[in-house]
Amino acid sequence: MSVLVVDDEVPFAERLANGLAEHEFEVTVAYDGNTGLRLARDPRFDLVVLDLMLPGLSGVEVCRRLREDDIGTPVLVLTARDQEEDETEALNQGADDYLRKPFSFDVLLARCRALQRRGGRDGWGELVVGDLSLDPRRRCARRGPQVISLSRREAALLEYLMRAPGQVRCRHEILAHVWGDLEDPESNLVDVYVGYLRRKIDLPFGTSTLQTVRGQGYRVESGR
Repeated sequence: MSVLVVDDEVPFAERLANGLAEHEFEVTVAYDGNTGLRLARDPRFDLVVLDLMLPGLSGVEVCRRLREDDIGTPVLVLTARDQEEDETEALNQGADDYLRKPFSFDVLLARCRALQRRGGRDGWGELVVGDLSLDPRRRCARRGPQVISLSRREAALLEYLMRAPGQVRCRHEILAHVWGDLEDPESNLVDVYVGYLRRKIDLPFGTSTLQTVRGQGYRVESGR
């Protein structure tokens, strides 16, 4: 997997690049927004890890221009900012995921691998299970003609399950791939979000697409 890291904190960027290289990633580093944008247009990259606060062009502007150019390479945004509006702006401009500094390197790896599985432009195709469909880029589901609005995490959870219909995913797998959180496998976060999803995609329609497999986890199948 070929990764472009764009961050103006040179020691941090180099540590990040070395860590990714140790896990068999091919890494190129840029230290400003203009260079990052130029390199990110190269189709050889499978992922862009992008800081928001950059000299030249900001990370948000880099992301916006990539999407304007119809470049679908996944973008994982890193930032020290902690305001919700920063995250919202980055996602609205086409970022695929968002990670606040400081973060665990294991979390970063999990997020990178999740985006790798999704792939680039081809990985954004509509997912369909029975009469339920999901547009991963717009984070919007449909049950037949009915549009269902989802939060970012709800959409990510549903996407992860719909990419392997019928396959049971345990809570630990879901935490790692949707939240990148490997620190508390006993967390009830997954169960809470499964409940949120059921109230949106199943209960109003009298169906059971999102199923619990007792003692194992969750799966998505055509509702009955």
